[in-house]
Amino acid sequence: MALTEALRIDQGEIRGGVDPDNPEVEVFKGIPYASARRWSAPTAPPQWGAITRDARDFGPECLQPRGHMDQVVERIIDGNGLPWWKRTLAKRLIAAQPEPLQAEDCLFLNVRTANRHGIKKLPVMVWIHGGSHQTGAGSSAFYQANGLVEKGVVLVTFNYRLGPFGYMAHPALSEESGTSGNYGLLDQVAALRWVQSNISRFGGDPNNVTIFGESAGAQSVSELMSTPLADNLYDKAILQSGVSSYNALHLDHSALPNIQSSEEVGVEFLSTLANDTATADGLRAIPSGAIIDRVLVRQDLTKYFLPTVDGQILPLPIGEAIRDGGAKRVPLLAGYNADEGTIFYPDRKSPTALSDTISGSMAQREAMLEGVFGVNSAKALQALYGMTSLESWDRGAEKMLGDDWFGVHTRFLAKANVAADQPTWLYHFSRTPPGKSQTLGAHHAAEIPFVFNSHSGFLPLSGDDDILTERMTSYWTNFAKTGNPNGDGLPEWPAYTPDDDIWLELDHEIKRISRLRARKLDIFESNLNHRIDAIKQSKTPLELIENTALLSTAAGLGGEERIANSD
Repeated sequence: MALTEALRIDQGEIRGGVDPDNPEVEVFKGIPYASARRWSAPTAPPQWGAITRDARDFGPECLQPRGHMDQVVERIIDGNGLPWWKRTLAKRLIAAQPEPLQAEDCLFLNVRTANRHGIKKLPVMVWIHGGSHQTGAGSSAFYQANGLVEKGVVLVTFNYRLGPFGYMAHPALSEESGTSGNYGLLDQVAALRWVQSNISRFGGDPNNVTIFGESAGAQSVSELMSTPLADNLYDKAILQSGVSSYNALHLDHSALPNIQSSEEVGVEFLSTLANDTATADGLRAIPSGAIIDRVLVRQDLTKYFLPTVDGQILPLPIGEAIRDGGAKRVPLLAGYNADEGTIFYPDRKSPTALSDTISGSMAQREAMLEGVFGVNSAKALQALYGMTSLESWDRGAEKMLGDDWFGVHTRFLAKANVAADQPTWLYHFSRTPPGKSQTLGAHHAAEIPFVFNSHSGFLPLSGDDDILTERMTSYWTNFAKTGNPNGDGLPEWPAYTPDDDIWLELDHEIKRISRLRARKLDIFESNLNHRIDAIKQSKTPLELIENTALLSTAAGLGGEERIANSD
């Protein structure tokens, strides 16, 4: 890319690149927004003084296992109904791509703008990438497109620490700093702080920031809504297929019988790499390659490398914060896809995110399902999803997994947001690939290229996909501009209310759906509330006092006053 004019930010002067597809768009890549020391909170980013930094190349990705997503990518290619030769070509070309650089000091962001010299500052959209909090990068090609920018926003994408580097807790680390884990969440907060300080230089309005993400990125949005550290750093939120209301992790105790504490998991994970007396600095001396190798050996522990309640960064479990008022309330747009489970079910073989594989005879499967939902609810779910025989079980379980993992949490958050008098809109993305032999349906992450207008040449498109893309980019950017997705030329999207329970179906024909899968989601929501209550009851009185005091301080009230008036 041709170099842009120089631009000065807090750290020094940079020059980005002129986008070859649209010379009005300037792209600034690989800007360090903070510095990362292993298992420490992010610190100030580097300064480069009188040197002008070339910002035309992405920074290294955060450390993660190589090729971790290959199986998912192949499943998407195979499931889109492509002819064999195109499947083969796509896989070979992807395999031939050079591996991106990785580093532990990986906190880089990228900015796309067509308003650098604009008099009026434009809304800012800050994208948080997915990948189960274990993989991914803000530099992914699906996020590096001009569809949103060309409709009048400034786009920011960024990396955050992942897996054990981003979310592992350990007693030695807690002893050093009073808490541990949550490093990836702190990175996200640091990125938003950088945006507040610098985005006006790119033509963005720091007083009109929308955070949005998909999968773990959407979960991250709900996690940011649940930490007081992110208050006043954003104004609106978009969540695509993800809310963290199932998360039950606590730093130093088990909140549920089948959930270890985060510190216990950290000790177990590092048990072959460090002795029991290792200090925080001793843990940091472990070679990074050995940690990645350990991830591959102990895949069962990666489900614990997520944000954890520690009384400081996360005062409350996300589900409780959402339901009971501990989460920030902002204008909200959220939704999920019609066939979320198709990518995940072949590996999980479970109809619920709350249980590992459910298999065996029908009697065994029914007993396992009852162990999660109770007898009556389990039987109702079996009937609603048609899981009444071994032959029909997998198809129904695949559908159920998507609603349990994504659907119930989306509606749960929407209800709480509306109860706080915040405008809320819900969508259901149901566009399926045009190939006659496609098997994935509207799968997990299928909406991303429609949001960014970043369609891959490998995946089949129909003639109506351009119209759907145009509408979705408009809905998303309208929401970022005004807090309302509606606008001229778009089918009307009614605001959500629990009484009407209206979702907007995003497909070639856009229409309203009343009470989407409501009986199913009602059962999941009842179970979710029981889970939140059980987690809440696991707290000691001391924890309740500490959490209440912290929330009061974040709200600007004295802790003693808040405790005295609470029950």
